[in-house]
Amino acid sequence: MGIHNTQAQDDLYKKAWLEKWQNSKDYLIAIAQEMPDSLYAYKPTAREMSFGEQLEHINSNIEWLATTYFNKQEAEVSSLENPKQRIIMNLSNSFDLVYRTVNDFPNERLAESVDFFAGEKSRLQILNLLHDHVTHHRGQLIVYLNLNSIKPPRYTGW
Repeated sequence: MGIHNTQAQDDLYKKAWLEKWQNSKDYLIAIAQEMPDSLYAYKPTAREMSFGEQLEHINSNIEWLATTYFNKQEAEVSSLENPKQRIIMNLSNSFDLVYRTVNDFPNERLAESVDFFAGEKSRLQILNLLHDHVTHHRGQLIVYLNLNSIKPPRYTGW
């Protein structure tokens, strides 16, 4: 009975994580689409990343965590010349590949410990970090939109 209960909890966690991951993707892409192409180089201060750099940083982190800790294949990199379209396409590809990778990842391996620069972590903690990092930078992007008098898309966080 205990094994079945653990499996049900793992399935529930993964299902909830995947739903939130899809919603996170949709929300981030909506934010990325709101900023005009001409403002992708906008940065509120010299020490901040630009709007486009923030999005590329999010994508790089997703790629690094998922390929390193979940054996995800590398996402296809867009060769579109328009920076906004290229960045959005790359983000979409990365989010989709992570979704499929996590969906197919064995539940029992989520508790496994991995070496991380901040110390030993479980793969479950890495999944939480994937969301947390996106959320952290997405919040900054919302400020960038507001500083340019652009109304951010309605929040969807579940």
